[in-house]
Amino acid sequence: MTRHRPDPATPVTAPLPVVPPSDGSRPDAGRPRRTPAPVAQPGWTSAMRTLDAGLVAGPPAISRREAARRLGITAGAARRISRALGYPDVPDGETVFSEEDLNAFDAVLQLVREGTLNEDTAVSLARSVGQMTDRMVVWQIEALVEDQISSEGRTDPEARRAAVDLLPQIISPLEKVMQVVYRRQLNNAVQRLTVRVEAGLAASEQGRDGSEDDAPLPLARAVGFADMVSYTTLSRTMDERTLARTVQRFESRAAEIIAAGGGWLVKTIGDEVLFNAETPEAGAEIALALSEAMAADTELPSARVSLAWGRVLSRLGDIYGPTVNLASRLTSLADPGTVLVDAMTAAALSEDERFVLVPQPPRIVRGFGEVRPSLLMNGAAQPLITD
Repeated sequence: MTRHRPDPATPVTAPLPVVPPSDGSRPDAGRPRRTPAPVAQPGWTSAMRTLDAGLVAGPPAISRREAARRLGITAGAARRISRALGYPDVPDGETVFSEEDLNAFDAVLQLVREGTLNEDTAVSLARSVGQMTDRMVVWQIEALVEDQISSEGRTDPEARRAAVDLLPQIISPLEKVMQVVYRRQLNNAVQRLTVRVEAGLAASEQGRDGSEDDAPLPLARAVGFADMVSYTTLSRTMDERTLARTVQRFESRAAEIIAAGGGWLVKTIGDEVLFNAETPEAGAEIALALSEAMAADTELPSARVSLAWGRVLSRLGDIYGPTVNLASRLTSLADPGTVLVDAMTAAALSEDERFVLVPQPPRIVRGFGEVRPSLLMNGAAQPLITD
């Protein structure tokens, strides 16, 4: 499930506690109350001490004020960097950083000092690290908790404590994997976001009449959505663990199929996945494989799938533009177990014998007026091979 948390760039403050007046009146009327700090449960102290020793490099002996002084920047600039990287928001005088933390801050600042990046861009890159690693570690911890519950038969509190005990043992292997995979993913992204861009834009001209709203956007992509049918009803009837397993299975199957088809899973939004591919043909193969896989999986409900070929804007790890919006609208029009495409996507696929396109009645779509969708079906296409 998607988790929402405060933006690291947004300060979070709380008023100091006030001693109640002797006349019995409320001094905090109209004011936000300070949320008390969570109290550690018995047995957690030693586990957290072990965790800190295994994960945090060096004691937290440096305050933000001291960090700013040593880095030669203002306290405000130090606060901006630490929030971007996802560090906890604490008073400037509280000792919370280690020498390794200071080295991380300095690495960001060095890009600015050398003139490689301006300050805003450097902070944006820092925020990408902070936000992506936050999602990654939440995913990893929850996976460990789920494993402890299903494999070891532990209760939820026991599983979470066991996960804390496990983390120091797995951090080094995961760090090695992250370093290699980061460079590999960067190489792949450079190819699709720079080297092959012109070929995609040239291909996107097919079927255009010059009036499309996405014409100025810099990337051509096949954009697809797949969402589970009747998810809201299912979420009301399933217990927490069953729902979690269903969502996890859906995302796992979708991610495998998208990767096998040469596409990219942009994000998961609860019961829905957003993906893209570099060509309409690759997008069509993925869309059909998603629809067929979900229909054949006895543990999952069927899925509605859509695909639209057009131009998009890629920012902050997400994609934007009319093509994305149209694909989203088409998903709501699709019947369970089917794939819908728009007219331009149908035109791009019409000469390919691997696909069959069945025109559907025109529909009025909010924000787009009359849309002429087509049902996408397998022709001579070979199914994607997944494990």
